Amino acid sequence: MIILGLNAFHGDSSACLLRDGRLVAAAEEERFRRVKHWAGFPSSAILYCLDEARLSLCDIDHVALNQDGGAHRLRRLSHLLRHPPAIALLRERRQNRKARENLPELFAKAFPGQALRACFHKVEHHLAHLSSAFHVSPFAEAVVVSVDGFGDFASAAWGVGRGNKIEISGQVYFPHSLGIFYQALTQYLGFPNYGDEYKVMGLAPYGSPKHREAMARIVRLEEEGRFSLDLAYFRHQREPIAFSWEEGSPFFADLFSPALEELLGPRRRPEEPLLERHRDIARSLQARYEEAFFHLLETLQKRFALTDIALAGGCAMNSVANGKIRRVTPFRRVFVQAGAGDAGGALGAAFALWHRQGGARSFVMEHAFWGPQFGGDELRAAVAAKRGEIDACGCSVGEIGEDEPLCRLAAQKIAEGKVVGWFQGRMEWGPRALGNRSILCDPRRGDMKSLLNAKIKRRESFRPFAPSVLEEEVAEWFEEEDAVPFMMQVFQIREEQRAKIPAVAHVDGSGRLQTVSRRANPLYYRLIEAFRDLTGVPMVLNTSFNENEPVVCRPEEALDCFLRTRMDALFLGNMVLTREEGKVAPKSGAALRSLAPQTAP
Repeated sequence: MIILGLNAFHGDSSACLLRDGRLVAAAEEERFRRVKHWAGFPSSAILYCLDEARLSLCDIDHVALNQDGGAHRLRRLSHLLRHPPAIALLRERRQNRKARENLPELFAKAFPGQALRACFHKVEHHLAHLSSAFHVSPFAEAVVVSVDGFGDFASAAWGVGRGNKIEISGQVYFPHSLGIFYQALTQYLGFPNYGDEYKVMGLAPYGSPKHREAMARIVRLEEEGRFSLDLAYFRHQREPIAFSWEEGSPFFADLFSPALEELLGPRRRPEEPLLERHRDIARSLQARYEEAFFHLLETLQKRFALTDIALAGGCAMNSVANGKIRRVTPFRRVFVQAGAGDAGGALGAAFALWHRQGGARSFVMEHAFWGPQFGGDELRAAVAAKRGEIDACGCSVGEIGEDEPLCRLAAQKIAEGKVVGWFQGRMEWGPRALGNRSILCDPRRGDMKSLLNAKIKRRESFRPFAPSVLEEEVAEWFEEEDAVPFMMQVFQIREEQRAKIPAVAHVDGSGRLQTVSRRANPLYYRLIEAFRDLTGVPMVLNTSFNENEPVVCRPEEALDCFLRTRMDALFLGNMVLTREEGKVAPKSGAALRSLAPQTAP
């Protein structure tokens, strides 16, 4: 049975393909369109999944979409009768629903002349999230939780997964939402782009939770682990919120009302400096989110008496809160798959449908490498096509046929303080670069964050960089020893070790950890092992291979990023490009010099 799973008409549009209940391919549309968080119909991701599986459109048996406009119909009707919305809001919702119902037409337009015999299925948004968490986890039985902004009139759902079944025991419905709370405050703090919440997480440790009382007024904790919003501080429930997604990156107008500025003071504009007040609000926001999150989790653990938990939804990307679960609750094992946000809805829709059709569980997501890969001939052709630009940068080009010397050379350059691009194997599924589309640096250097920002990333200096650690060495360096292969949890670095790895230690002594196993990624493991042999430190700094764009997918994009920045070396499969010190592509040098990293908070 071939199932195509889709997340469409929303941010992080994506597709995945299952063959008899096992994942074959998965990718976000943004990687092909080169627009962050691209939303709409994921035609390029669909084409990739079919190519990877060596199938055509006519081979698909089922298409599963992670939205069901008919879900919670009575609750919707009851809410509309009690709180009649503006006509414009109703019109907007009708247009969005119509787009989802046109899936067969969109397939016909994107794949002209190809027959599609598949059955179409709608899977309720949060059931898809729960399935994406539990059905690919190693757990036979676990508490399952989905928390996000909104999907199919709900913002959260929870219950228990057993075998191939998921029982939903509770939900939080529109207009109450922890995701909306966090997004609205992110906008208030001057980070307006879709997905900017991670910036607030990075800023929070620089402040103090001085506004906890105000945050407690905005989000109330209810009985049975529930939460609710004081709707006086929000707009989404009573008026149209300008939102665009078609053929581009999603955009939201302000979700908060003027009452929020009366409570917390004037909003920060993106161009304004970050003040102590903003840092304190960020810390207070994160603290209140965690209070509500753990209020729910502790209630569920007492109710179901299970010690395993699987998380999904946009809020499951809050790696700071995720990293505290084992510390503050009785849960002992935590699973968050690589694409926990809306992209993961494609995965969950496909698995939910597979199990609805009676399929057995036979798959565990042990790694995230489900995207495109490129052979040696393709890599050489990409280098040959850009040979003129490569020569203009004073770059040498060589090739190393064996993995061991390749990894030793990469480790040597990292140990010398070089910024190294690492492009290998299949692209990662989900937002994190996990060792196949990564930029790697020495975690021991105190100046590495500023050096990396100056050379490539140009991102806010309060945002931390993450460590990739050999899984056997985690307990020696971190206060937790859980396996975290997808970089979805933040742990405290042991106090005695922090001074040794300042480039990956955040201001509060934490690190967003990725554990690397020999089984899941042998080449990346060998590189880190080689670095450990040289330095005694079993980790490297790992950040995504990009420059204010989606993570690179194709070798041409990796080369473009290498050439227009001041990256020192690029390992493109077995090919090695090494830059002459200080040289950049002639077209991009002036632009690069004019863009300085933002100042510290």
